[in-house]
Amino acid sequence: MSVAAYCVFCYRKIGTSGPATKKHLPWNDIRKIAKVTGSLILGGFVFITYEVLSLNKLLQIDTQALHQEKLKSYVYVRTASLSPSEYQGITYKARKEIHKAVRRILETEAKIFRRPFNEQFSTFDGEDHECALWLLLKRSQSEDKAIRLQAVQDLASNSHWHDYQYVTVAQTCDQRTAIGLARSKDVDLRFFLPPPPLPKMKTVSIGKDYSIEDELRLLLVSLPQTGLDPCVQYFTSLALSESSHTLAAQMGGLWCFGGNGLPYCETLSKIPSETVELFCLQALVQHSKIPSHCEKIEAKGGLQLLQRIYQLRKDSAKIQRNIIRIIGNMALDERLHSSIVHAGWVSVLAEVMKSPHIIQSSHASRALANLDRDVVKEKYPDGVYVLHPQYRSSQPIRADILFVHGLLGAAFKTWRQQDIDRRLDRKASEGEEDYSQCWPKTWLASDCPSLRIISVEYDTHLSDWKAKCPVEAHRKSIAFRSSELLDKLKAAGIGDRPLVWVSHSMGGLLVKKMLVDASKNPEMDKIVNNTRGIIFYSVPHHGSQLAEYSINARYLLFPSVEVKELSKDSPALKELNDDFLSFAKDKKFSVLSFAETLPTHIGSMLKLHVVPVESADIGIGDLIPVDVNHLNICKPKKKDAFLYQRTLKFIQDVLAQEL
Repeated sequence: MSVAAYCVFCYRKIGTSGPATKKHLPWNDIRKIAKVTGSLILGGFVFITYEVLSLNKLLQIDTQALHQEKLKSYVYVRTASLSPSEYQGITYKARKEIHKAVRRILETEAKIFRRPFNEQFSTFDGEDHECALWLLLKRSQSEDKAIRLQAVQDLASNSHWHDYQYVTVAQTCDQRTAIGLARSKDVDLRFFLPPPPLPKMKTVSIGKDYSIEDELRLLLVSLPQTGLDPCVQYFTSLALSESSHTLAAQMGGLWCFGGNGLPYCETLSKIPSETVELFCLQALVQHSKIPSHCEKIEAKGGLQLLQRIYQLRKDSAKIQRNIIRIIGNMALDERLHSSIVHAGWVSVLAEVMKSPHIIQSSHASRALANLDRDVVKEKYPDGVYVLHPQYRSSQPIRADILFVHGLLGAAFKTWRQQDIDRRLDRKASEGEEDYSQCWPKTWLASDCPSLRIISVEYDTHLSDWKAKCPVEAHRKSIAFRSSELLDKLKAAGIGDRPLVWVSHSMGGLLVKKMLVDASKNPEMDKIVNNTRGIIFYSVPHHGSQLAEYSINARYLLFPSVEVKELSKDSPALKELNDDFLSFAKDKKFSVLSFAETLPTHIGSMLKLHVVPVESADIGIGDLIPVDVNHLNICKPKKKDAFLYQRTLKFIQDVLAQEL
């Protein structure tokens, strides 16, 4: 301001002065004005330039810094070194695949909302990956089910995402999308976040941390102990008893003879911790069958505890299988789904689904199916396993095939390929890589992909010496098992589609009993009406010699209820067969029976013809004798063997309209 005022004063002084003479021109004043004005202009220009540059720097976005910040948010990154040519090839292919996926989604959306498909919006410029990824994520949360399912399918089927994009999906997708991805075939495991960090172990008052078995024991003790099913009480008391013995050993024998009296007491009472954990987990399996107990398990931090045990016991398939079985039971309650997902079980189940061991993968498949309420309307209770399809599929299910094992059988091992004797069959042993652990899951599923294949499991024993739950003998009767299984099969949607039963040994009697009971119950009537055919593998319709032998040696073997019911010419068996035949002929069921002709080795001393041909003859349908023993009658040697091919032909014939 002072400089400007001085300039104005000088100009006014010059303007008001009289006519100038050559001798008195104010050159000094003009020079001063020029110096001040030049300095002012130069300083202003410098100041304005500085402000502009500063503002430009403030407004400039540092993309490198942003990229570094973005990398900090990643949970994990897996990198692979590629040559420039390989990278360019993959990028081109990736863009092509992603473009197809986006176009497919936009076309689907246009069809659903009945609006024209705009070609302009089907093309992306610049970062195709980013646009496609966020578009698919948005579609995966759409209110429209068709758009949602298509988006999840396109996310899973495209294998050209970058590492950070997999993690972006893992961090931003909702619960429904995560479960859908886990049930997508060949999904990349980078789509899933690892289980969250587990809380620290609890500490006891004496300054020591609780062990895993202590935590399990505390969890069991916290669950209701009264008004329980006798088997639940039995397993719980057994687990707590074993845990107590282990604790006693650790504390110096407090449970032995009143304290530390005998040094060898610790050795006698000590039990491996893995065995104790298994006892506790078996008890938890029983508790998890009760919905109210599942809520208690979740409230007491059971999901996190099971996660800890699962991670620590990766070398024990049996422990891991029991844990996943518990998760599958808890998943029957939709209110617990959010807790199961947040505890990190979706990533674990997705990984187990890829296991080459059919038992492990089928347990995980059941748990994920119970979680997937977006696609699966049925629920699979404990002991009911879907062998096919285990993943989401666009192919509609036309019919159901239900496999029911027999005495000492199981949902998977009963239906394996016949075991190979390497000494006798070198060619077969060379092809051992193609050995099927469960032929319904591998062979039948590939030959009839539009079938839903289910296998059920229940406990059976030859002798009460080995009974898992030696209480309430009536629970092991065919009548009780029929009622129990019918309720489970109804929940699994059995009867909603055409149905074929496949049974072995005592399982065939159970099938007949279920059909007889269902025919008398209006709520179960559709199971009977939709039955198209039944296959019996060596079913003792008129009794078994095994029962005769066991009863003669009953004081030694203590034959189980199941074995006693198989007595030759038993009135109960005759009544069951008559009841079944009376309505089976009216319903015109197609029946195929196979009969064994070779004796079976039971142990090292006993050799029996378990089910004679005459006992395997139900009286209707075809009866085919086969030169195999009782164990191998349901285990074909290979896919082109007569046993499997005849079974396949029967299924295809009775379901010809559906297939």
